[in-house]
Amino acid sequence: MGTETVQSGVFDEGTDLRREQRGWYFYDWACSVYSTSVLTVFLGPYLTSVADHAADADGYVHPLGIPVRAGSFFAYSVSLSVILAVVLMPLVGSAADRTGRKKRLLGVAAYAGAAATTGMFFLDGDRYLLGGLLLIVANAAQSVALMLYNSYLPQIAPPEERDTISARGWAFGYVAGSLVLIVNLVLYSAHGSFGLSETEAVRICLAGAGLWWGAFTLVPLRRLRDRGGRTGGAAAPGLRQLAATARDMRRHPLTLSFLLAYLVYNDGIQTVISQASVYGSQELGLGQSTLIGAVLMVQVLAVAGALTMGRLARTYGAKRTILGSLVAWTVTLAAGYFLPAKAPVWFFALAAGIGLVLGGSQALSRSLFSHLVPPGKEAEYFAAYEMSDRGMSWLGPLLFGITYQLTGSYRSAIISLVAFFVIGFALLARVPVRRAIGEASNPVPQKI
Repeated sequence: MGTETVQSGVFDEGTDLRREQRGWYFYDWACSVYSTSVLTVFLGPYLTSVADHAADADGYVHPLGIPVRAGSFFAYSVSLSVILAVVLMPLVGSAADRTGRKKRLLGVAAYAGAAATTGMFFLDGDRYLLGGLLLIVANAAQSVALMLYNSYLPQIAPPEERDTISARGWAFGYVAGSLVLIVNLVLYSAHGSFGLSETEAVRICLAGAGLWWGAFTLVPLRRLRDRGGRTGGAAAPGLRQLAATARDMRRHPLTLSFLLAYLVYNDGIQTVISQASVYGSQELGLGQSTLIGAVLMVQVLAVAGALTMGRLARTYGAKRTILGSLVAWTVTLAAGYFLPAKAPVWFFALAAGIGLVLGGSQALSRSLFSHLVPPGKEAEYFAAYEMSDRGMSWLGPLLFGITYQLTGSYRSAIISLVAFFVIGFALLARVPVRRAIGEASNPVPQKI
């Protein structure tokens, strides 16, 4: 069977790529429910309430003897989870490229995250440490799994289809997130009719996301296939592998320039995703049903936003479209600072602005990076990408948590995130992406 090298991926001409692509979409369908129902909606406010219940008279909990304001515990846990992911992703990525066992590693990471998320059913009372531990495991596992999942993109889609395929994957995930959020909204809003307390309903929603994640991961594991690994033996252990990956990436400084820009602006995106429900509940005084409805609106509009921005990229290029989305992010987030408390209509307006740019900015960033990956190093380089996506996104939650700890105001914490979008825009605007693609030994698409 003949083969051809296309961009930074190698795939067989005789392979049913459409079947693989459909299987690939299903991992977005599987894991996006964790991002929406768990990380964005339920876990932040719920874990914060558990920490509040365990706090002392001054409002502090003391994990490992360290005084932490209860309102900052969730943000700090997110930061710890992504620091763990920073250590794991280069090692797993290099192992996937060298051994060719990407699908097996994807399964291990996905089911570790799904199991930890399912275990959140047992988070009640004052068990804030259990909640922090499960969050750290689930979030780190999701980052590793997404790194492996993203690295399939150059192998299952030719260059001219990357923006479209990536946008469809994001849209597929948002559809799943919307469906599950509708079920969760019904369960949470009418928990008394089902004979459940409010706490029990939240715990069922958390555990249900883990079961969904595990069940639908079976589809990509059946349809995706492993390619042959690179020659050169097994991945180096520990810090040696981190150093080897860094040395290789220094040979592609323009790819690194893109990653730096992405690290900065996506740090802002990830922090908004993880902290928006805390802002809505703690600062604006909105109920859980309102937060679920707002996030559901984000999911629905993100489907249209991702597909629309994919079409815009075909006309204006991915880079220009991403830059436009960063302007929209800046305006939307700045407006969020002025939202009045206990005014759900304005919070829904903010959610609409976020939804229209959320999926497209992330989908196009993923497809643009796929053009910058040297052939044969997809998982290793997407490990660095995922470190920028989630693995290095500890700065935003850390800044959010510190700002709240110092000021006691979630408004001050949310406005501090504007800097990530402004700086990210400036850095991305300076990256010559056409030259970067050529220096990675890949053909340059007509529109980029």
